[in-house]
Amino acid sequence: MIETLRPGAHALNARVALFDFDGTLSLIRSGWVETMVPMMVEILADLKTGESEQELTAIVLEYVGRLTGRQTIYQMIEFADQIKKRGGTPEEPVVYKHMYLDRLMVKIKDRIDDLEKGRIAPETWLVPGSMELLQGLKERGLTLYLASGTDDKYVKHEAAILGLEPFFGERMYGALDDYKTFSKAILIKQIIDSAENRGDEFVGFGDGYVEIENVKSVGGVAVGVASDEPACAKVDEWKRDRLVNSGADWIVPHFDTRPALLSTLFPG
Repeated sequence: MIETLRPGAHALNARVALFDFDGTLSLIRSGWVETMVPMMVEILADLKTGESEQELTAIVLEYVGRLTGRQTIYQMIEFADQIKKRGGTPEEPVVYKHMYLDRLMVKIKDRIDDLEKGRIAPETWLVPGSMELLQGLKERGLTLYLASGTDDKYVKHEAAILGLEPFFGERMYGALDDYKTFSKAILIKQIIDSAENRGDEFVGFGDGYVEIENVKSVGGVAVGVASDEPACAKVDEWKRDRLVNSGADWIVPHFDTRPALLSTLFPG
């Protein structure tokens, strides 16, 4: 179940583990692509450029996938540019972001309510094996960080109802309204600049190219999580291709792997 892209790679030097949130640990927002893409296609189609729905969908899927892992606002900035290219007058990107979030909240409201009220177990909306992996990393003495392109208040609330707070504590970061002041690259730089860790002491986990590229750029190793959401039973080839191109050292569909992921990362 573990695809090794760089034979001999290991995380024996790792002291810090950086996790993306949605699609890497949390499945609460599973289906967000199927919410964001049709919204954008619908608005672009209204511009009557002669492009088919299929053509527009391919265009939108490309940049949505390319920007996955960055703050949501970047996908909306690109969307506004696409409207402009077609002769339209776009709203401010933040308007489209809230339009998308309103639609997404309709989709995931029951999931959040069920978790808040304890009607379902957190594992229902976690990537399989998440708790075991986090516990294993913690027991090895790694410091765990959570960094997401989803808004900060949502990340912290959803991480809490999934039972992830004990692993990350205050080290949970999400997108801010002033989106230029925070990114995963900025967070990694801050950790390195604190003089407590070197770049090659990072191991990253993510389903988007951003966190993989950021960790690899400082000399760390990275696990690409190509989860076929929400079942996470097999590898999603669309995700896998992007993760391979981003430099991931391993690809997994989930963390409940055989052989065990921890023994692959920390051989011997």
